[in-house]
Amino acid sequence: MKIDKQKYSKDSVFFRDGVRRIDFVLSYIDDKDDQRKQERRRVYESNLQKVGLELETEDKTESEDGKTYFVKIHAPWEVLATYADVLKIKVPFKVNDIPDNSEIPMNWLSTPFRLPEHIMNPEPDYFTAPFNKSKSDFFLIEDKETFFPPSTRNRIVYYILARCPYFKDECGDRDKKGIKRLLNNGTYTAAFPLHDSRYWTKSKDPNCESERFNLYKYWAKFFCFFKEQPLNLVRKYYGEKIGIYFAWLGFYTEMLFFAAVVGTICFVYGFLTYDDNEWSKEICSEEIGGNIVMCPLCDQKCTYWRLNITCNSSWQSHLFDNVATVFFAIFMGIWVTLFLEFWKRRQARLEYEWDLVDFEEEQQQLQLRPEYETKCTNRKLNRITQEMEPYLPITSKCARICLSGATVLLWISLIIACIIGVIAYRLAVYASFASIMKNNTATNLDVVAPYVTPQLATSVTASCINFVIIMILNLLYERVAIKITDMEIPKTHLEYENKLTVKMFLFQFVNYYSSCFYVAFFKGKFVGYPGNYTYMFGSSKLRNEECEPGGCLIELTTQLVIVMTGKQVWGNIQEALVPWLMNWWGSRKARSHPESLYSRWEQDYDLQGFGQLGLFYEYLEMVIQFGFITLFVASFPLAPLLALINNIIEVRVDAWKLTTQFRRPVAAKAHSIGAWEEILGGMAVLSVVTNAFIVAFTSDMIPRLVYMYAYRTHDELNMKGYINNSLSVFNISQFTLEERPEEYPSWFNSSITTCRYRDYRYPPDDKKRYEHNMQFWHILAAKLAFIIIMEHVVFMVKFFVAWMIPDVPSDVRARVKRERYLVQEYLHNYEVEKLKIQLSQNSNNECTCTPMIYPSLSKHEVLSECL
Repeated sequence: MKIDKQKYSKDSVFFRDGVRRIDFVLSYIDDKDDQRKQERRRVYESNLQKVGLELETEDKTESEDGKTYFVKIHAPWEVLATYADVLKIKVPFKVNDIPDNSEIPMNWLSTPFRLPEHIMNPEPDYFTAPFNKSKSDFFLIEDKETFFPPSTRNRIVYYILARCPYFKDECGDRDKKGIKRLLNNGTYTAAFPLHDSRYWTKSKDPNCESERFNLYKYWAKFFCFFKEQPLNLVRKYYGEKIGIYFAWLGFYTEMLFFAAVVGTICFVYGFLTYDDNEWSKEICSEEIGGNIVMCPLCDQKCTYWRLNITCNSSWQSHLFDNVATVFFAIFMGIWVTLFLEFWKRRQARLEYEWDLVDFEEEQQQLQLRPEYETKCTNRKLNRITQEMEPYLPITSKCARICLSGATVLLWISLIIACIIGVIAYRLAVYASFASIMKNNTATNLDVVAPYVTPQLATSVTASCINFVIIMILNLLYERVAIKITDMEIPKTHLEYENKLTVKMFLFQFVNYYSSCFYVAFFKGKFVGYPGNYTYMFGSSKLRNEECEPGGCLIELTTQLVIVMTGKQVWGNIQEALVPWLMNWWGSRKARSHPESLYSRWEQDYDLQGFGQLGLFYEYLEMVIQFGFITLFVASFPLAPLLALINNIIEVRVDAWKLTTQFRRPVAAKAHSIGAWEEILGGMAVLSVVTNAFIVAFTSDMIPRLVYMYAYRTHDELNMKGYINNSLSVFNISQFTLEERPEEYPSWFNSSITTCRYRDYRYPPDDKKRYEHNMQFWHILAAKLAFIIIMEHVVFMVKFFVAWMIPDVPSDVRARVKRERYLVQEYLHNYEVEKLKIQLSQNSNNECTCTPMIYPSLSKHEVLSECL
């Protein structure tokens, strides 16, 4: 029978009777030729009804495309109560009466940043306890239809959908179970809970909460960027897992503010001391830099050049390579510890407020993955529950882990091989670009010749090739990582996500940071010297790459700025634009119909699905950014400022796309950010080492200090004469035929017999010619001493700070203990009252004697037993 859709509200989240709430929707396109799919659906839906779910189907004639069926699912009270008991879902039994004495001084200053109270705290604070169906009268149940919020309802329904079989009892094929497999084999096209309204207007149905509208109005709009986030509302609507992500992202952004301020001050210091830069003045002067002839940067195709052409890059380098850099590197080592420690405290507070204190145990014991239950045919006795449960034999588990680890190592090796290939490309084409640009100066290249240098052309083309390789490998590895994680058969959802996180991060770490590591620690370090250059692959003609004339630090800064800002800008555009375009195209037919005919389930069906890896990519993006602002921050103090600006936008972009462009995700619980916390801790430790090495080996800070205090030739404590001291001398007559330039600049003449290069070696007229001189070893010793001192100082401060700041605030610890005590006390009183009533009824029916009063058992004994 065809239903007149105009009788129903376009925002309705209820069955046709207007009473039963739609908790989940399944969609499919009926293929008359595929009997197997029809049979699967018939059996699956029949099994869903057997476990108590109620179904209502919208015929395809009622859909916009005329092909799609929608199966609406409602979970009645009995089903919800049964599975809430099974899943030990915490529900309220009493309003929290513990006074909140936490008052923030000068609280009025935060008024412009605050949101209305009903948005920040959409429901009162309750004492909660795991739901027990047999004691349902103990809990605050005013209305059974609204007792469980929609996020809890869709979580329970999805738990059933994920475990419901689609085989007949007599078949017994245990592997045929769960909505996930039905989606993969095309039996259903989508499965999703409904949004409660359109995002831009409230629902006309008074029974709809319109929380999506509130989220859009107060959270997802960009002009709310300076407002606090309504985390309790986010948690209520999307679940704890998404709520904890936005809590972490907001906290990370707040902490970035302090790093950005200090980084900006360090940059301003470099700018203000611009004129005190003695070595740049010497490079730029015609008397010193103009008379220093530098050796060619490549064989044959490159020629001699004067040092003063690096004047601009020398000034630019000073902005980042100054004394403030050392201070900022040490500061960031301490900042990252403060960030992690304060986040642990914030996370502990959220665990208490969101009833996640005992969640870890629940996660491990109760939420086994359906795939684990079906694929593990072996059973063993659980010592805690004394029930038989599936398990994976240790031999099979070890074999799977070894195969998985070997696959990850293979792909990481593939990245390294690609990077070596790109480096070889840079070495091979640098001379070619130099030759092309030199031979075509009088043709079409004369306009861009002053701007496009061989170094720039090489870097740009190499970066493009590297970018394409990164994208291709990312696309391929993502599928491989999911497959090998599935192959390991993790026991719980938490274990699955942690395993996948580690695999993906290891790959992305090598993929994104390898170029920065190359520039920071390898480029220009193993070059050799004129007449005895080092070549890649030994006897090949690919001479190892030297740093830009301005030094390696400015090149690392450039690399960091391009990769970091480019990735962030492109990421935000992609995150916002791609789902919007896909939704616009997908709903183009529906837009031609009146809004009254566009039902709630069809509106959500036309949105993008928030996939299994939805949050994973958000975390990955932020953790990669975290690496850029910690691992290489000594080369670019403005990195935290760029990250802060990006994150202010990122919070609202993520909120906007989640609220407007994606279907409502299934609510999921999480008590922490999972494996990302350990990854951040590991990067925090690594960042101390990398920044110490950047200051020591990539920056020119240590050579300058050694010169000023030990090798200056005048009495004043300044850097005069440093440039001449830092360049070694080579006799150009000792160049081999393969190394000698093919052409010479116009200013070059026969009176020039030597050229200079960056190193500390004896001159050609010394008996130890071209060997490292004593100053080289002094500088090396100073660099190693600096690394050891800096690392020990920062690590000592880090460990002291971590020890000083407890992971759980004392007030939270006290409130958790107080709440546990009160829960047990109320449960005790409830049981006593229940027993009194029972005994009283029994005494009235059987005898007139005074009943024995239960409280003769001491209250202490009962509480101890419960605890």
